[in-house]
Amino acid sequence: MFDIRPVAYVIGLLVACLGATMLLPMLVDIAEGRNHWPVFFESSVITMLVGALTALACRNAVKEGLTIQQTFLLTVGVWAALPVFGALPFYLGATQSSFTDAYFEAMSGMTTTGSTVLSGLETLPKGLLLWRGLMQWLGGIGIIVVAMVFLPELRVGGMQIFRTEAFETMGKILPRATQISSSISTIYVTLTLLCAASYLLCGMNAFDASVHALTTMSTGGFANYDASFSTFSGPAEYVASVFMILAALPFVRYVQMVAGNQTALFRDTQVQVFLITIGVLVVVTSISLLWIFPHHPEQVVREALFNITSIISGTGYASVDYMQWGPFLIMLFFFIGLIGGCAGSTACSVKIFRYQLLFASIKVQLKRIYSPHGVFTPQFQGRPVTDEVLSSVMSFFVFFVVSMGVLSVALALTGLDFITSVSGAATAIANIGPGLGDQIGPAGNFAGLNDAAKWMLSFAMLTGRLEVLAVFAIFTVRFWRD
Repeated sequence: MFDIRPVAYVIGLLVACLGATMLLPMLVDIAEGRNHWPVFFESSVITMLVGALTALACRNAVKEGLTIQQTFLLTVGVWAALPVFGALPFYLGATQSSFTDAYFEAMSGMTTTGSTVLSGLETLPKGLLLWRGLMQWLGGIGIIVVAMVFLPELRVGGMQIFRTEAFETMGKILPRATQISSSISTIYVTLTLLCAASYLLCGMNAFDASVHALTTMSTGGFANYDASFSTFSGPAEYVASVFMILAALPFVRYVQMVAGNQTALFRDTQVQVFLITIGVLVVVTSISLLWIFPHHPEQVVREALFNITSIISGTGYASVDYMQWGPFLIMLFFFIGLIGGCAGSTACSVKIFRYQLLFASIKVQLKRIYSPHGVFTPQFQGRPVTDEVLSSVMSFFVFFVVSMGVLSVALALTGLDFITSVSGAATAIANIGPGLGDQIGPAGNFAGLNDAAKWMLSFAMLTGRLEVLAVFAIFTVRFWRD
């Protein structure tokens, strides 16, 4: 019989830890003196109490390892449960959000999507703005651990190709998660502090620098202002671009570099292709913009670099309303969001390595057409790729595209127009942030959508963040039967 208690135990512990984290924005609210701190105190007590009681109730079933079904359920359960409690400060606090809006905002934060239903951000208590940043920061490091520990073990979307990357000790799932978390956390915290310091040097105040560092390194994109990042045009855009790129690179390579392998990062073909892709897209976008705005070359290059990096990494910051850049660049931005960063980073969407495997497979198929008696094997990082990995990658592409199509139709059935439906589906499943159009584009937000659409998009954010297949697997009859 399926034993859910080990899963509930881990989720309970994480919920309790999330409740403890709420004490930090509570202290910020106390310092600000706006009497909003009781909201975080109440939310913290409720969250820690529920989490602790759940963990205590299931403690007698704790095991060193988890079955494959329990691992699937834990992966999905964590990302579904944490936003329920992360929504409490929005539901009980100054935003007076409905539970639908509060859950949407929390899910967007935890999955580092960056879509928001809130407006008037400048008037909100600082504790609430910090909470938005903290949710994204925690979600960022959480997804790195999931990508390096759980998804390879679950053989989701070709992630099994990274099964022994940098961590040769396979061990049990939970001890290995602890090992990887401790190795990556130091690097993640260090890069966040460097990002905050760099923002300070660019003229941001300490609070803005701290929150934006949290949402930059998590490639989340929640900003403290309705105008997103356009409030900080200039040098801050270059700083953000650098750290968004760093966050979208595989963190396992940073671990290897710290361990003494100084060439690990740039020898990774994922990194090479990702950086080349950004470079090409920035050149194409800059040339197109210079045709429209010929008198501002530095501004054109800066805005092209920042917004391209923001969309491809899934951060979702916007320094301009690129809906005004013409149909060619609007469509280019739509497809850029479906590229994504590197595996094992905080970035989202399809990921560079899957496109590499796709093109490697196509290349081999073409060779077999011209030389039917030849023996050709797709390779990645100089190693042969098994049919199992290729099949897993192809399944991911099919599920990703089909899910986006079905969600687009479902959103249209709620009354949304074509552009909003399609771009809303894409931005949710790819965890990008802003969509296209006047309503959910870079100059708008998701507040005007109906509740049905918000719940669909919340589920899509969860699905996309966990690589689609991990979520759909638990809805099959066979999953609960085995």
